[in-house]
Amino acid sequence: MATPMTADEWLDALRKEGVTDIVEMPGWRTHNRGQRGDGWGDVHATMVHHTAGEGSGLADYCYRGNADLPGPVCHDFLARSGRLYLVGNGRTNHAGMVARNAYDAVLNERAEHPAPGPDELDGNARSYGLEVENSGAADRPWPKVQYDVAVRVQAARCRFHGWSADSVWAHKEATRRKPLDPRIPMDTFREDVAERLRHPASWNPGDKPTTPTPSKEEPVALSKDDVAQAVLAYREKKADEASKKKGRRIPDVYGYIVGTYTTVQGIAADLKKVLALLDAQKEK
Repeated sequence: MATPMTADEWLDALRKEGVTDIVEMPGWRTHNRGQRGDGWGDVHATMVHHTAGEGSGLADYCYRGNADLPGPVCHDFLARSGRLYLVGNGRTNHAGMVARNAYDAVLNERAEHPAPGPDELDGNARSYGLEVENSGAADRPWPKVQYDVAVRVQAARCRFHGWSADSVWAHKEATRRKPLDPRIPMDTFREDVAERLRHPASWNPGDKPTTPTPSKEEPVALSKDDVAQAVLAYREKKADEASKKKGRRIPDVYGYIVGTYTTVQGIAADLKKVLALLDAQKEK
């Protein structure tokens, strides 16, 4: 479990993760529900929701809430455009009561997220919450840019705290009250978060992997067959030369060792040239 992030830590983590289209709602740094219920923190979960509606005014709703559910009703609101609104910092009214077995799964970072049991724990005290603008209709997908930012947001939380992607859960996984919230396959979403966490925070999907070029000091890996062929060729050559000069086959031990070393070094140099040519071809 972890101490919740400060507002500055959250902004810094988002920017490092490549989230740049950010709107800071007025007073969001101190906008929260105080220490109601079980309070706020320690935390070990970050939840994904959908808004079950779309349109202008949702950021304001997430900030203010209503008479039945006072705001903030999440920490962050993500519009379909990919713009992220920072709504609250501290305890927010996003999760409500959640099942103990569901929370135990994220707390222990289990790959399996069980069907939730009865609600027993205050989810608002234990989990961050991201609201994503989506109607919840079966035929209403998330735009690519919105999905990408959602992955980055959850990866930023996990990276900061040192959590795995299995600390990410959906509202539908936390309680029986929200069986379709949200309508995305969470195993796929968590795998996309995990993929981000395998890379530096600055990584973008589709980035070309870099292959380091061996330096002059780095040895080039040779196969056993390469070395064996070089040694045998040199041995036969020296044996033939000795036979011609002396009339018999005389092993040239010193020459054998020096020549073998020289031959292997030559092979290594040739392989470096081949690797450099391959890298040049890849860059074209």
